[in-house]
Amino acid sequence: QVQLVESGGGLVQAGGSLKLSCAASGGTFSKFVMGWFRQAPGKEREFAAAISWSGENTYYGDAVKGRFTISRDNAKNTVYLQMDSLKPEDTAVYYCAAAGGLYTVPDYWGQGTQVTVSS
Repeated sequence: QVQLVESGGGLVQAGGSLKLSCAASGGTFSKFVMGWFRQAPGKEREFAAAISWSGENTYYGDAVKGRFTISRDNAKNTVYLQMDSLKPEDTAVYYCAAAGGLYTVPDYWGQGTQVTVSS
């Protein structure tokens, strides 16, 4: 059983930056594709970013492309999401997820961390 714990959320002004972290335990971290999803109030959960097992390949949703950067440190069992040029519409609960493959439903989810961007 893999446990995922997110941290780094908070309140930031538009145009600012935040870096989220997700620490994994209880499994072989390097075997999972890691991703970040987000869910704004009243909206469905949407894909933000994903990173391959080695970290060589990254993928982004259209809403965050060019502003967010996903990375991972397999030695620390941690995945990161650097968020720059934040907009009020980025306000959401951000969830870390671990999946067996890029196009598979995640097997594990974190509890989420709130990001609020003020205008």
